[in-house]
Amino acid sequence: MRSSLKAMLLAGALSALGATAALASGGGAGGGSFSGNMPSAGPQYDPAAEYAKAVTAMQAKQYRDAARAAQHVTDAAPKNADAWRLLGAAKAGDNDWKGSRKAYEHAVKLSPDDAMSHAGLGLALANLKDPKAQGEIDWLKAKLQACGDACPEAANLKAMTAEVEGAAGGAAPAQPSAALSGSMLFGGPAAGDAAYVQAVSLINDRKYDEALASLAKAAREFGPHPDILTYQGYTWRKKGDLAKAEGYYRQALAIAPNHIGATEYYGELKVARGDIAGAKLMLARLDTLCAFGCADAEALRRWIALGHEPPQ
Repeated sequence: MRSSLKAMLLAGALSALGATAALASGGGAGGGSFSGNMPSAGPQYDPAAEYAKAVTAMQAKQYRDAARAAQHVTDAAPKNADAWRLLGAAKAGDNDWKGSRKAYEHAVKLSPDDAMSHAGLGLALANLKDPKAQGEIDWLKAKLQACGDACPEAANLKAMTAEVEGAAGGAAPAQPSAALSGSMLFGGPAAGDAAYVQAVSLINDRKYDEALASLAKAAREFGPHPDILTYQGYTWRKKGDLAKAEGYYRQALAIAPNHIGATEYYGELKVARGDIAGAKLMLARLDTLCAFGCADAEALRRWIALGHEPPQ
């Protein structure tokens, strides 16, 4: 039985990437590459692998090791909110509340509507005796009010709010709600795989909001995985938000420069923006990655020839 929000946040971070899941290809997902950097640039980390290391260390309550690995994730994927949330939880586990606050501030900035990040930030601020903790309490209360008692997050929001309020008031940690007595949000790699497969099905059914929710669950299990990032970008593009889509494609390619799916979809986004020259650069990259022909290159070639998305 968990006895505090700190424990709950740590458990939330243990999204169990015990072994890298065999995720489906994000429209032709290719293997990642981390070559091209000189040794003087320092070590190059695979963020998904480092995320797994951090999770393993946290499961063993080796919080400093977890924080070290999580820091590698944020270094390699600085725009990934899940990575910063993991680092915040690791720092909290080590009672490094200043480090936890900094990490959660990044998570909130990148994912401003995420209740877990706000709760983690509130807990860090409360333990630092920072009056700004009240702002996070107010945010959680407003979120709960907007959510309503019947929403799936209600019990967790109530428990998190009570925990931050208790820490801010110097009281003993509140007893967690029934919703917090189990694994709460995370179910391990199998649950991550299931969420990913469900997301792909939802995308095919053009249920984009539901697909994004499922992709978010997969991302919390596996960290910054290029296949997940690629599909997040694809889904946002289908929703018409090209700026968000580009952000996810760029994250995927920063992690895995040779990712075929991200390269194709980024090229398609460039066509949608009217950047045919940029799309041709992506096509040239695809022709290099799959020199003997691949459906991804041919699909992008059709987009470029038409100047827009081909008819379904």
